[in-house]
Amino acid sequence: MKTDSLVRLLAGTVTLIGVALTHFVSPWWLLLPAFVGANLVQSVFTGFCPPTLLVRKLGWVDEQDVIHWGGKK
Repeated sequence: MKTDSLVRLLAGTVTLIGVALTHFVSPWWLLLPAFVGANLVQSVFTGFCPPTLLVRKLGWVDEQDVIHWGGKK
């Protein structure tokens, strides 16, 4: 999996969780998908993306931007 696919997967998952929590718990949970959307927009302009930064720090990304879970082999 490439890092951009991971970012999309995480963003979609957190957005769906936020919408479900909004429906079942409280309307305040709409702040979660709003934060995800704002983070995606800022990452386009700044290039800073926390999930990508994390997997790079863990050493799970190779030169082709492919994630190897648990580390490079």
